[in-house]
Amino acid sequence: MYVCHCKCHVMTTYREFFDIIRTIPRPSHYEDKIADFLCRFADEHHLAYRRDAHNNVVIEKPASPGYEDHEPVVLLNHMDMVCVSAPDKQFNPLSDAIDAIVYDEIDEKTGATHSWMKANGTSLGADNGIGLSMALAILADDSLPHPPIEVLTTTNEEDGMSGASHLSPTFIRGRKVINLDSEAYDETTVASAGAIIQEAHLPISRVAMPKDYVAYTISVSGGKGGHSGVDINKGRANAIKVLANLLLVAIRQCDIKLYIVSFQGGQAAASIPSEAEAKVVIPKDNSSDFLSLVAQCNYALIKQFGETDPDIIIHAEPSVWHSSVMSEETTQVLLASINAVPVGVLQMSPDDITPLTSNNIGLVNITGTGRTLNLTFHTRSFIDSEMRRIASEIEKIYHLSGATVTKVMESPAWTESDTTLLQLTNSVFHDVLGFEPRAVSMHFVLEASYLVNIFPGLHIVSIGPCILEPHSIHERVDLNTCDDIWRVTLELLKRL
Repeated sequence: MYVCHCKCHVMTTYREFFDIIRTIPRPSHYEDKIADFLCRFADEHHLAYRRDAHNNVVIEKPASPGYEDHEPVVLLNHMDMVCVSAPDKQFNPLSDAIDAIVYDEIDEKTGATHSWMKANGTSLGADNGIGLSMALAILADDSLPHPPIEVLTTTNEEDGMSGASHLSPTFIRGRKVINLDSEAYDETTVASAGAIIQEAHLPISRVAMPKDYVAYTISVSGGKGGHSGVDINKGRANAIKVLANLLLVAIRQCDIKLYIVSFQGGQAAASIPSEAEAKVVIPKDNSSDFLSLVAQCNYALIKQFGETDPDIIIHAEPSVWHSSVMSEETTQVLLASINAVPVGVLQMSPDDITPLTSNNIGLVNITGTGRTLNLTFHTRSFIDSEMRRIASEIEKIYHLSGATVTKVMESPAWTESDTTLLQLTNSVFHDVLGFEPRAVSMHFVLEASYLVNIFPGLHIVSIGPCILEPHSIHERVDLNTCDDIWRVTLELLKRL
């Protein structure tokens, strides 16, 4: 149960608003509660608002005295978050609050003390809860100078952008947008990759468990995971891919007639999967060979990921199973198709810093009937034609495997064309923080790619605090940089 404390006569800081927001369950596709909260907030502060059929909400605040003739400015955020949790964490993203921890850390290079916030065993939701909290704090504070403000908060940004893509062309009036959804406070985002999200649904054929077979539960665990865009070039293991490769080697190279009972991995389409698990049955006589293969694969993991993902490991535990298993054909099609799909960085930009094209297998699970295996793929690129080519290849792989493939989202790449807003932002950073941020292209999708097509003449600058390891249980936000971005945003509004 959560309670809205933001009465109109009470000054509430953005940190206090984030403390409220993290008590409200808001995974992608389940944003009703946070949308209700935003509408209630608007009512309590006597602000006009609109809510559409996709739960997008825009709250309007009139200009402060002296700014009435200025153009409206849009503060853009999304209300959903990627919810992941540690394997041993009892966490229901549809009902449980995020438990936050604040701690101090000394910067070894500068000696400065930074305050950080992280969650206890789950993702934090600083992406994009911090930005949304700042927008609400601005709406709640009548002492701030600003032009007319429209706080636009969208839904399902993390898993398909269905909110932004369905916005009405009349939903907002402003054409200058401050997007508070970036994750490096010394950068401004001026371009973002396009993306295609696809789901494959593979029919499962089942047969009776063969005689003289034993069951094992094979788990890949301990991976760092992370954001499948900004962390994709950090050399981390994809646990789904690791598990499928191990089982395929057992069949093809070790000649073990293995059958899969179940296969699952990952927690979110936009995350690199850190965990995966399969239950398999193998001939009793092959048990020692299979366990030897697991040991060899663990050694290979250390060699490949020892520096980038040092804690990832494979466990094989004896299990019990006396019911049906996937057929030999289904087992091999499942493993071969996952093996055929490329993951990680597929092409780097000429600067050799930013990934140009990448792909991720984010989720694998079996429906409740046990007859369909579902897989989710997230393809990103700054080159739309290349993004579509990779997505088409994945589609072909699964069509040949007998699966149906559904496109969940397609978003084009975006490049900001207006230098005036960027120059003003740089000027504010220089005057407030003493430096000018770098203009960067980010290997993740921003809603800008939809908005610039829906709202002609719209221009966007994207800023935000330092958020590390988003979309993972290691997500944390530097609170010192939150204060910096807060000051920059207030000054930017004042100058706009």
